[in-house]
Amino acid sequence: MQNITGKTALITGGSKGIGYGIAESLLKEGMNVAITGRNPATVEAAADELSTYGKVLAITADVRDFASQQSAVSKVLATFGSLDVMVANAGVGHFANIADLTPEEWQETIDTNLTGVFYSVKASLEALTATKGYLITIASLAGTNFFPSASAYNASKFGLVGFTQAVMLDVRDRGIKVTTIMPGSVATHFNNHTPSDADAWKIQPEDIGQMTVDLLRMNPRTLPSKVEVRPAQVGK
Repeated sequence: MQNITGKTALITGGSKGIGYGIAESLLKEGMNVAITGRNPATVEAAADELSTYGKVLAITADVRDFASQQSAVSKVLATFGSLDVMVANAGVGHFANIADLTPEEWQETIDTNLTGVFYSVKASLEALTATKGYLITIASLAGTNFFPSASAYNASKFGLVGFTQAVMLDVRDRGIKVTTIMPGSVATHFNNHTPSDADAWKIQPEDIGQMTVDLLRMNPRTLPSKVEVRPAQVGK
């Protein structure tokens, strides 16, 4: 892809955190960006803030609903004419000992973090084929490192890493590049956390944004298909 000015990206869960950081970085590089989220007011407010940097489309959509993802892609095509980059970022986390984890928490985690990405990929595949575009999924180091009270989250992220790598092999002959980014601790609102100065040691959302830009600009003969990224130092 390399020259990304004027290209179009769709970012699920783009109203805050990593998704917002990626959106801001892509807009600063001259890309058109569409962000999705379940709360209309939140998505519209984020898009209004991001519009300082370029053309932004706010879409209310739920990754757990395939028709909703198809509609989001259709709106992107109707507005910008093409889709060059899909960033499957939306995610949730429920953390509890297996004795306390509820079936509802398990289902929401799997439906959002794994099935939701499947829906995003399926909905965008034809459009990405047309542009020989790029698919990026936001996984986690929890997709390779398991830890207590994370059975649902680990299962979803382990599954997401495997899913993305298999899709990478499926779509290479279509000219589509696929990468999964696996961050460690990031300073976001994830799991009801409020970022503060105490999070300065963590990866910042804009760092993942810069990484996304670097991936898109990389010489097309090379594909970093799985990228692990962690804080350079451990917080105190």
